[in-house]
Amino acid sequence: MKYLDELSKMIEVSKKASSLVLDYYHHGFHVERKSDDSPVTEADKNADKLIREFLHQYFPTYSFLTEEHADNLERLDAEFVFIVDPVDGTKDFVNHDDEFSINIALCHKHRIVASVTAIPVFNLIYYALKDYGAYKLDLNTNETTKIYTSNKLSDLTVYKSRYHSFENEEELFKRHSDKIKRVICAGSAYKICLIAEGKGELSYRLNRGTKEWDTASFDLLIEEAGGVVLDLNKERILYNRKDPNNDTYIVLNDVKNWIYP
Repeated sequence: MKYLDELSKMIEVSKKASSLVLDYYHHGFHVERKSDDSPVTEADKNADKLIREFLHQYFPTYSFLTEEHADNLERLDAEFVFIVDPVDGTKDFVNHDDEFSINIALCHKHRIVASVTAIPVFNLIYYALKDYGAYKLDLNTNETTKIYTSNKLSDLTVYKSRYHSFENEEELFKRHSDKIKRVICAGSAYKICLIAEGKGELSYRLNRGTKEWDTASFDLLIEEAGGVVLDLNKERILYNRKDPNNDTYIVLNDVKNWIYP
């Protein structure tokens, strides 16, 4: 099975990073401000270092694009790139709302081929392998379940960001209230994992602000669960770009649910 070894190591290191991050979460941390005024903690920095060093041991020729490490554009010439957000949803982390995640994706020639999204507080790991499906591992019971997006085309649930909600998104929800019946706040990539397992149908980001490491892990998860992540031109997102900033995107449980902003 292609990329199974990489996926296995990604899951292993997500568990190690989860343990490290939870230690800070429960015992205290210092919050700093980055140049864009977003928060960062020791948990972000040390989890980033742990993930990079662990994966580099096993895959020394692979490059990295991570949130907390200086970008090296030599990655543009690499066939394989790990794309990492060591703590996605740092505001969720700082505010102790439990819904932050650890995102690890493997990119091969601009497409994600393996991905892991760990939700440390809930002891959950969502993972996907290209052409082999999407799965949820509940470490509380050690049970693995294959997951699928819902098949609903009406009475839809939208998940939106708790800390990054925008007026144009709220207007869209109201404009399509005949189809969109519930709007629920949830943190980080966790909200997209909920869509992947059929607990909602849509999520929108209609403004710039996310980076490749925010979306890479859930992009494949949604695809393998039966949905899709598209930009406003109905195109798939390419990864390992020179500029890692994303524009806009919509997460859909089914391409038939395209509700154009």
